[in-house]
Amino acid sequence: MPLIHHVIAGNAHPPVVFVHGFACGHTDWDAQVTHLSPRHQTVAVDLRGHGASPGSAADCSIERYGADVAEVMRALNLPPAVIVGHSLGCRVVVEAALQAPEHTRALVLVDGSQFAAAMGPALRVAFAQPNGYATMVQGLFKDMFTPKSDPATAQRVVDRALRLPREVGEKMLSDLQRYDEYRLTASLRSLRIPLMAIQTTYSNEQRQRSTMKKGQTSSYLDMLRTAVPSARNEIVEDTGHFPQLDEAEQTNALLENFLSTL
Repeated sequence: MPLIHHVIAGNAHPPVVFVHGFACGHTDWDAQVTHLSPRHQTVAVDLRGHGASPGSAADCSIERYGADVAEVMRALNLPPAVIVGHSLGCRVVVEAALQAPEHTRALVLVDGSQFAAAMGPALRVAFAQPNGYATMVQGLFKDMFTPKSDPATAQRVVDRALRLPREVGEKMLSDLQRYDEYRLTASLRSLRIPLMAIQTTYSNEQRQRSTMKKGQTSSYLDMLRTAVPSARNEIVEDTGHFPQLDEAEQTNALLENFLSTL
């Protein structure tokens, strides 16, 4: 397969590679690309089956997505880059870093999570219901925004998520749960590079999402601190799952500051 779709801006170092989340696309990072590209080369990708990148369900997995991002970095001959992932993309950037260590300088995980083992049976039950997948996705995405989110932006994100082919969506939600249960913690422990987590929400085992306050923790952040003791953790308060959209200035400032420390 050709390289996944990617958009390049700027030409200075270190490069910053942006990876979107489940049922999302590279344009989620437009504000960050605009902010950083005058001082850094930026590369924003569409994962297989998303945006302008073709892909069938059989081609889609966290590991394959990580390999795709690694292949883009190799093809562009990038010097060691900072790879930024959002949501599902947090897993993808970890895999990309492990598969292309020579092209990876650091990682940023934006509002990551870890699906509990109980999510596996819950997903299978939901997928077996008439319209179960669409109902689940609509509920998940509406829960990702808060009253301070721009309503038009939030609706565009929900509508885009519902356009993802069901077979791709079901495969990736199931694969995400599989990766979280069996691979995520071990993969994080294998990292030997700087890492920053920008966290805005946490979810319980039923995937009910709440916003966070500074100083607050979650089972995901506790796991991350144990797996990567050197990780830098930043909370963006009272914000939904898309800080790069809802709090672009704060997100840009955190990225800029992290880049300045490398």
